[in-house]
Amino acid sequence: MTRPWTAGRIALLAGLLVLGAVVGLAGWLVVDLWFPGGLVLAVLAAFGLFLGGRIADGSGLGVGAGAVGWFLAYVVVGTPRPEGDFLLGSSGIAMYAYLLGGTVAAVICATLSGPLHRPVQAAPSAE
Repeated sequence: MTRPWTAGRIALLAGLLVLGAVVGLAGWLVVDLWFPGGLVLAVLAAFGLFLGGRIADGSGLGVGAGAVGWFLAYVVVGTPRPEGDFLLGSSGIAMYAYLLGGTVAAVICATLSGPLHRPVQAAPSAE
């Protein structure tokens, strides 16, 4: 069953896309700064974003919006510029571990089912 496309849902998905880009850029900076603790922190932040998107939207599309933003930030920062250098340098295997860890976190959150299958709603009033 699919949920209807409302203005609130579109705004939520757009916000998750932007938040995913911010988490991806911050993760890139933290991984290089504090390896290996930064790697764990960056993957946990990505996992929190994906799980929060799953809970807020109630479907895998919430995970997908955050994951697309996260991956786009990863690609834009990691692609060489025409001058031959990178926007942010990457050193060694940490960036590949960050990409793999974030991808695994997105797949885990997208395939969740059960109580997270429907959107979170406020508790009914006791009147």
